[in-house]
Amino acid sequence: MAVLKNKGYTIYSVLTSLLWEAILAVVVLRLLPKYGVNIPLWALIVLMALFGAYEYMSYRLGKRALDRMPLVSLEVLIGTKCKTITPLNPRGYVRIGGELWRAKAESDIAADEEVTVIGVERMTFLVRPPDNNRNKKSNPELSSGQ
Repeated sequence: MAVLKNKGYTIYSVLTSLLWEAILAVVVLRLLPKYGVNIPLWALIVLMALFGAYEYMSYRLGKRALDRMPLVSLEVLIGTKCKTITPLNPRGYVRIGGELWRAKAESDIAADEEVTVIGVERMTFLVRPPDNNRNKKSNPELSSGQ
């Protein structure tokens, strides 16, 4: 499904880029001379090259945004492994998919440690180290968010 979405986006991007390039050429070659504004052909070529470069960069950024996993709700991230950015004592920040999120742990965890999301409490992820996931002991306060 993502391939079809990207293919459609690529076709749309190419067609709209060509359309805008054609509009620019018509304006510069037909409309502006009627009002006494004459732009040389080399300037039109430079304008079209700059516009093409801008369109290419817009396409690349848009494609990257389309390739990202959509989030329906934060609960879909339960079970995701992530890294702590700040020490969690018991609150701090983790990085999930290139974004920083608030996190809460049942014990202190150092920065740059791998943790697993076990629940969500409002906009804060409840996390624990992966080795604690195998251990069935759980904090009732943290487990209530599941």
